[in-house]
Amino acid sequence: MIKKKSKTETIKERLVYVYLPSDAMVKQWKEASGKADMTLSKFVIEHVNNSLQQEQNKEGFASRAEILDDIKKLQEENKELYKKIKMFESLVMRLEEENRGYRTKPFLVEDFLDEREYESDLVNLFRIRSEVRKEEIFEQLGINPQDAEKVKGIKKQIEILERYGLLKDIGGKWRWKG
Repeated sequence: MIKKKSKTETIKERLVYVYLPSDAMVKQWKEASGKADMTLSKFVIEHVNNSLQQEQNKEGFASRAEILDDIKKLQEENKELYKKIKMFESLVMRLEEENRGYRTKPFLVEDFLDEREYESDLVNLFRIRSEVRKEEIFEQLGINPQDAEKVKGIKKQIEILERYGLLKDIGGKWRWKG
């Protein structure tokens, strides 16, 4: 019959004593483990394992320092990409605003004979919500209420949609009937 070992016995079997050559080295290792936010035991284990892995030339193995360098580089790259995303989002918003201006212009010309393209965001807003409060329309479309030309163009589109029977004025709201 195999005798079961006590917890103390198994701990003693895994215990390794290391005598460092100086008090200064002990202090240095303790400070380094503190900076790494690790216990001294974990710090020593990690560094001994790193050394052994490097000696065995294992592919794909990187030391903690290399990993930290990689993380720093990735964080810097991430910052740059975030800046580019913000810039592209700003450009997209400006282009959408410009396009909205082009789409509303035909509705401002009284005797316009060509085809008019409705603001798709306007039509989709009514389709999705079926009822929209009048004061929400420009906010939902991202239109500055101070931009008189675009506001007039959107109002003209609403007027035409109402004339065709697709929208109904129900007081403080528009109701989609399409």
